[in-house]
Amino acid sequence: MSTVSRRGLLTATATLSAGGALALSPGPAGARPPEPDIPPDPEFTEVSVHDPSVILTSAGYYVFGSHLAAARTDDLLHWESVADLVTPENPLFEDVTVELAEAFEWANTDTLWAADVSETPDGRFRMYYCACEGSSPRSAMGTAIADHIEGPYVDEGIFLRSGMWDQPSEDGRIYDARIHPNAIDPHAFVDADGRHRLVYGSYSGGIFLLDLDPATGRPTPGQGYGIHLMGGNHARIEAPYILHSPRTGYYYLMVTFGGLDADGGYNVRVGRSRTVEGPYLDPMGQDLREAKADPDLPLFDDASIEPYAAKLMGNHRYADADEDGPTSGYVSPGHVSAWTDPEGKDAFLFFHSRFPGTGELHQVRVHRLHFTREGWPVVAPHRHAGEPDPTAKAARLHRHDLKGTWQFLDHGRAISPDIVASEPIELHRDGSITGAVSGRWRLEAGHRASLTVDGQEFDGVFTLGWRESAGAWTPTFSVLGADGRALWGTREV
Repeated sequence: MSTVSRRGLLTATATLSAGGALALSPGPAGARPPEPDIPPDPEFTEVSVHDPSVILTSAGYYVFGSHLAAARTDDLLHWESVADLVTPENPLFEDVTVELAEAFEWANTDTLWAADVSETPDGRFRMYYCACEGSSPRSAMGTAIADHIEGPYVDEGIFLRSGMWDQPSEDGRIYDARIHPNAIDPHAFVDADGRHRLVYGSYSGGIFLLDLDPATGRPTPGQGYGIHLMGGNHARIEAPYILHSPRTGYYYLMVTFGGLDADGGYNVRVGRSRTVEGPYLDPMGQDLREAKADPDLPLFDDASIEPYAAKLMGNHRYADADEDGPTSGYVSPGHVSAWTDPEGKDAFLFFHSRFPGTGELHQVRVHRLHFTREGWPVVAPHRHAGEPDPTAKAARLHRHDLKGTWQFLDHGRAISPDIVASEPIELHRDGSITGAVSGRWRLEAGHRASLTVDGQEFDGVFTLGWRESAGAWTPTFSVLGADGRALWGTREV
């Protein structure tokens, strides 16, 4: 008979020795192409930072998030906490409760929401902070500056406010939460032309883009709330992040639809544009400026926005996992940030997620991002565990690595608390797919994946992935369809 090693890839012949032990011997020499290099089995150190926004410095990767939490890592596997909670003891400020008192007073709150930190042209670090009342868009956004990434940060003041009911807003008009933004969830970045920008917004009037003065980090005068990119009428769209890929030449507007808690149906979506100011389109060609709620429907109407943007990831559970928990799947993954190297070879997605059966417990996760032939991002099905770039020659997969039983996930397009369970499928030697879905599969160049599933074409990648619930490396696929649906697969081990 044949079996699979604990690493999930190396096929061997198993026989019983005279003493009854199971002995493995390799198959016939030269019968197959060389196996891909298998990375060491990983170990992880977990951390909880809600709404993590990433920055790479000479001291490693840092994420900053809500409630003044921060963490760092050298290898994207082992995290250590740097700060947490809005208290006088938080080391990011001398005393944040005093330093940011004006923002807390405006927003009628005692905590901070999603922070973002970027490096200034003179080598310092600027934090974009935001305070929000929570049940309304009464918010304040400001900056604080530090000589070191871990602080202490010194307040530079508020530069944007929202929720000024019955009063003139930042653009001179009376504030209207259906069309004006909630001034939270900032992401400051430098675009491909060297211009400093800020994208921000959550629910309310949607997602907006501002020009920044690189010297001060503040919006240049006369912009009001900036350029509207998507959302409106209180649609549940938030946490914008704009990534430019040197490899594809596109700007990707990554957002999260739905609500952040375990029953909120949080899910990660994306549109793209050749220019940073948009318009951002989805794979169906829809302009994301039109992705907004219907004011005639109930508040936080999801039905009107469900058809927009490619859905890269949502609630899911691997049906063959032995038990619930962080290794079995994700619940309400979202509020992403991303990083890519200057050449665009390596790209990673950072986010927080809850998990099946664990309530509101959340942790940071990092996954590789890949790009389809058409330049759309797809997310690796399993967390980054030290796997190589699949385009590297030593990492290439072969057809014989892929045939067998897989767990298949269709992320669909819903904004729903339902957890999608994986289903078994078979990838056959002749290129056919049977089981929960039917179709065809093809491997090209050792990593390119082309699937036809129930008559729909999907494009993406085959890669190695670390299956935590099985403690093994195994082939995976991540593909995207022209209808904006992401499909994942992981071969059983």
